[in-house]
Amino acid sequence: MIRILRDSYLQGRFFLLMISCISLFILSYPFPQIFPIALASVLLAFSLLVLDVFLLFLSKSSVHAKRLLPPLLTLGDEVEIRIRVASRMNTSVKIEITDETPEQLQLRDLRIYTELGPGDSEIVRYTIRPTERGAHRFGDIRIFASGIIGLVQRRITIPAEEEMAVFPSVLQMRQYELKVFSKLTLTEGIKRVRRLGQSTEFEQIKNYVSGDDYRNINWKASARRSELMVNQYEDEKAQQVYCLIDKSRSMRMAFEGMTLLDYAINSSLVISNIAMRKSDRAGLMTFSDKLGTRLPAERNASQLKRIQEALYRQKTRFNEANFEMLYFGIRNYIKGRSLLLLFTNFESSYAVQRALPLLRRINQQHLLVVVFFENTELKEVTQMETPDLRAVYTKTVAQHLAGEKQLIAQELSRHAIQTILTTPEKLSVDTINKYLELKSRGMI
Repeated sequence: MIRILRDSYLQGRFFLLMISCISLFILSYPFPQIFPIALASVLLAFSLLVLDVFLLFLSKSSVHAKRLLPPLLTLGDEVEIRIRVASRMNTSVKIEITDETPEQLQLRDLRIYTELGPGDSEIVRYTIRPTERGAHRFGDIRIFASGIIGLVQRRITIPAEEEMAVFPSVLQMRQYELKVFSKLTLTEGIKRVRRLGQSTEFEQIKNYVSGDDYRNINWKASARRSELMVNQYEDEKAQQVYCLIDKSRSMRMAFEGMTLLDYAINSSLVISNIAMRKSDRAGLMTFSDKLGTRLPAERNASQLKRIQEALYRQKTRFNEANFEMLYFGIRNYIKGRSLLLLFTNFESSYAVQRALPLLRRINQQHLLVVVFFENTELKEVTQMETPDLRAVYTKTVAQHLAGEKQLIAQELSRHAIQTILTTPEKLSVDTINKYLELKSRGMI
């Protein structure tokens, strides 16, 4: 009985029935002949309630459910969660499913409705989009079943606690890998960059086909074979590509539920995979007020997994970025000229001026690319209407701050430092294009 009271929930239909009975009793005062009808209606209502409870609770079987999770949850990617629900009751039931999702998702109104006949089963679905790395714990599955009468609901709790880790986006990594190495990349934002030079690393002699550079014709081999033969060269390989990730408070800014640090982490995994597919070596270094993770550049089977696990563990430090510490870390730990992709976020010219001497010294020893972000909210403010003086002031300040980002990029370019000023959603595409451009120009 205690279990029945604990897991029973009266529905709106019961309260409507009670209101009707009360109305009949009220009418029975001026019209006494209605009193027997009112009394009968109350008896009928409670009889239906008892019958409804009997059908829902006294059945030996109930409703069962099982959550089907994907093998991996990835940062910023929508993923489908499935729940297999089966009814073992003898009557048709209406089902309301509430899944206890991880607290990081903040899904407060997740309700799934369906209807099952005796012995029926169904798979219901909903989607989630993790915006935080780390462990995500799913709780129990709550099922609220109501019968044909519909006066009461029965709560059924399915123990289903399990934990899954949210890793940097492997899905985005694979998508961009396909785009880079596919012939149909122009429509996806990945640019085909014409090589401005070529390596002197000889690969093979092959038959001439239309489109080959006639300057590479090997006349001696052509004379021996009595047909045109050309020398084929390959790109230089085994160059070092490091992703330098700023974990300071400036990277805490959010965009569509994810921080700039998370966007940089996803992009670092993408570009590391592309670099290794291009036969280069990928490495990683993180910093804020002090140095964090350091992974030497390698190109072996386990390097990408090590990078992914290292990125999974990164957390924002609420301090200012120490570029002097970064400079000494690069000098001590990165041997040989490398491509350095620095993911950071400069908000003012003053911040750039403080870091510029150190960035110039880094650029003298390596090829430095500074990647920082446009403030998309400021861009929206610059395009708004100005109905009053306050809006004019707001738009003017926003235009000044947005223009300062362009001045920062120009200042870095003036000192021969490569820059990428981009929005978070275009970060991976713009970074890949810059990497391919620098490779084609023979700068690394």
